[in-house]
Amino acid sequence: QVQLVESGGGLVQPGGSLRLSCAASGSIFNFDYMAWYRQAPGKERELVATITKSGSTNSADSVKGRSTISRDNTKNTVYLQMNSLKPEDTAVYYCNARRLGVRAIDVWGQGTQVTVSS
Repeated sequence: QVQLVESGGGLVQPGGSLRLSCAASGSIFNFDYMAWYRQAPGKERELVATITKSGSTNSADSVKGRSTISRDNTKNTVYLQMNSLKPEDTAVYYCNARRLGVRAIDVWGQGTQVTVSS
């Protein structure tokens, strides 16, 4: 089974930027969707952004205009560029790979911590 490893998290000041990476151990082209989720302390996991196999993207209203999800199929890596970070962006960010249909599968990474604080 494909494994996902996130990286790029850390401590950043409000207004700063981060680029998260999600490296897959196999081809991400096997998945219909790649996505980033986040979970803040005491809150439910929420969807941040998605990108389809064809490259179509969508993002949550809370990060729209401040984030960009992208993928590099040659590197089997998905990225999440986040700008103008706010304290409320503080969370553990998880990468997700999803395949639909009869061979449906849902794969999660272990997460990377993002802390936005001065």
